[in-house]
Amino acid sequence: MSAQLQRYLPWLIFFFLFHGVRGAAAGKVPAIIVFGDSSVDTGNNNFIPTIARSNFWPYGRDYANGLPTGRFSNGRLATDFISEAFGLLPSIPAYLDTNCSIDQLASGVSFASAATGLDNTTAGVLSVITLGEQLAYFKEYTERLKAAKGESAAKKIIGEALYIWSIGTNDFIENYYNLPERRMQYTVGEYEAYLLGLAEAAIRRVHALGGRKMDFTGLTPMGCLPAERVANRDDPGECNEQYNAVARTFNAKLQGLVAKLNKELPGLRLVFADTYQLLAAVVSKPADYGFDNAVQGCCGTGLFEAGYFCSFTTAMLCVNANKYVFFDAIHPTEKMYKLLADTVINTTLHVFM
Repeated sequence: MSAQLQRYLPWLIFFFLFHGVRGAAAGKVPAIIVFGDSSVDTGNNNFIPTIARSNFWPYGRDYANGLPTGRFSNGRLATDFISEAFGLLPSIPAYLDTNCSIDQLASGVSFASAATGLDNTTAGVLSVITLGEQLAYFKEYTERLKAAKGESAAKKIIGEALYIWSIGTNDFIENYYNLPERRMQYTVGEYEAYLLGLAEAAIRRVHALGGRKMDFTGLTPMGCLPAERVANRDDPGECNEQYNAVARTFNAKLQGLVAKLNKELPGLRLVFADTYQLLAAVVSKPADYGFDNAVQGCCGTGLFEAGYFCSFTTAMLCVNANKYVFFDAIHPTEKMYKLLADTVINTTLHVFM
């Protein structure tokens, strides 16, 4: 085998595997319904009074029309790629976008809100949509579907849709480790148990409303976010391994919750998508995945800028976001989101198809 072929073989394998997955997934679910935080908020925060927004340049610079959408990335999010892979919309609309009709929302909708968490106090930090409010919007959505599509069609959409949960990181880095209240009330382990109780209640609520196919995406190595590297007092510039350890223990407990609920809730098919290992591998050896930089974000210095701070430092914006794992100091680039999407797609295909 030539050296040139050896160099490109991993990418050729990835190309054929990815397109095979896309073919297998297409047409398998009628809708993608999303709950969570900035990792899956496609623009809901544009419509509420909060500073946790990204509906301004340079966010969205590599989106289809080069315009910001409210996604915390240079382009699309993982859920957008997941939707496309299932033969649905290439971009999932935000529920609060009044320009979207119920017909447009019938094949995909995001209720997510940047800066939120499982814990209501997390959402309160930047006055964003709580998980409970997201669930209330979902209930409203089911009623709108019934009115527009009829009882039978709406029931089929709700029952066959794929539900994606991506939430929990902010509860630790924005709330528990940043503010004193929860640390005074709970040990880390107790707080994890508290959050898992909230996750269980939310899943049970969606199940009661008809949801059956669900993915709960685990926490990534949050200690390796550029902003957390900068804030790492013990080892400045390096990953905060304490935070990463918490992510791993939380994920392990989340897997236990998944097994428990699959046994207890009739018809539920809930899976855990492990994105920790992928992002950890990318951060460890970025060149193996086609990246040059996994330490800084594309925006500004890449060390602390996110949200409005990115709009203040556009002169320092990187030229090619595809070379970066992170677009700002917290959120991945479109290229990284695409890799994360593949993990979720593969996980769900094994169970749902």
